[in-house]
Amino acid sequence: MPEPRIERIEPGEALRRQRAGALLVDVRESHERALGHAASALGVPLGVLTEGLDAHAVPPGQSLLLICQVGGRSLKAAQILLEAGYLSVASVEGGTERWKAEGLPIERPDGDRDYFERYSRHLRLPEIGEAGQQRLQSARIAMVGAGGLGSPAAYYLAAAGVGTLVLADDDVVDRSNLQRQILHTEARVGMAKVESARLALSALNPRVRIEAFPERVTSDNVEALIGAADVVIDGADNFPARYLLNDACVKLGKPLVYGAVHRFEGQASVFDAGRHRGSAPCYRCLFPEPPSPEDAPNCAEAGVLGVLPGVVGMIQATEAIKLLLELGEPLRGRLLHFDALAMRFRETRLSADPDCPVCAAGRSFPGYIDYTRFCAGD
Repeated sequence: MPEPRIERIEPGEALRRQRAGALLVDVRESHERALGHAASALGVPLGVLTEGLDAHAVPPGQSLLLICQVGGRSLKAAQILLEAGYLSVASVEGGTERWKAEGLPIERPDGDRDYFERYSRHLRLPEIGEAGQQRLQSARIAMVGAGGLGSPAAYYLAAAGVGTLVLADDDVVDRSNLQRQILHTEARVGMAKVESARLALSALNPRVRIEAFPERVTSDNVEALIGAADVVIDGADNFPARYLLNDACVKLGKPLVYGAVHRFEGQASVFDAGRHRGSAPCYRCLFPEPPSPEDAPNCAEAGVLGVLPGVVGMIQATEAIKLLLELGEPLRGRLLHFDALAMRFRETRLSADPDCPVCAAGRSFPGYIDYTRFCAGD
C-alpha cells in the first residue's frame, strides 16, 4: 500500500476546518507561542508531540491540523503522527507567519511580551533558548574602560540581555573619541564616559541594569568592582590597569576577556588561570614584563583605525556570552590576532607558565604591587 500523503492546506482552510471541529496543534516551543499563536490552537512542541497528544486524550480518529512558524516543522509533525497511527493530519502552509499576515485570529498568552519579543532570535536558538536567556539576564559583567573596546562590547552585551553591566572609567568624553567610541555622541562631549555609556545603553535596552563608576581602577577598588562579576572584560588603554585586572582575576577566580588595539591590528584572548590553575595561562604568562612606552605607544600617540576597536570589542562580547552560557570553545589558551589591512586572522597557542609569579599551580597570591612603577620599569 502506498504511504498516506500529507495534506497541505491554506491558513484560511485550516481556520474553516478548525471551526468545523478539527483540532489545530501548534508544534512550536512555548517561547515562540508566547509571541502569538493561532486562536484556540493547542500547544504541543514537536519534540513531545505524540506524548503531548496522549496527555490531552486526543483519539487517533481526531482530525488534526499542524501549524508551526513557516511550515517546515508542521510537515515533520504530520509525518510523525501518521506513523503513530493518527488517521487525518494536515500541515498549514506558511505557518503562523502566514496566518498572521492574512489577518486570521491570534491569541497572545499573558506574560512578559517585551522579553519574548526583544530576545526572540536568541530564544529560537536551541543552544540558548529560554534557559540560556534567563542565564544571561541573571549574569553580571564588569568592564574596565568605556572607550574604544568597551563601546561595542557593552552595546552588544546590553542588546543580548546581560542583566547587569558594571562600567568603570575615570575619563570624560572628548571629541577625538567619537571616531571610534560609539557609545558617545557630540552632545555628550565633556560628560563622564560611564554616564554617557549609561544613557546610551539604557536607551538601547532599559531592562539592563547599568552600574557606573567614574573612577580609575586601582588596587584599592578592583575587588569591589569585579568581585561579584561572572566575567570581567578588559577594555583598558594602559598596561598598569591590565596587569592589575589580571592579578585580581587570578586571585578571585574570574575569567578575564582581553582585548587590545594598535594602529591597524588587534588582539583578543580569554585569560582564565584563576579557575584553571596550571592549565590556562594568565596575562602575565603572555607578557611577563610590560613593553617600553616607545614600543607600545597609546592610541593618542600612534593613532588607530576607527573601526578596529569595533571588531575586537565584538569578539570580546562574543567570548563573554560564550563563557556565561558555557557554549563553544572560548579563546582560553589562544591569542587571536587581527590584521585589518590584510583582513586576516591568525592564532597563537598560549601555555601556562609554570613559573608565573601570579598563576603558577599551588602558588599563593603574592599581593598587589605598584603597577605604575612596574610598567615604567622602575
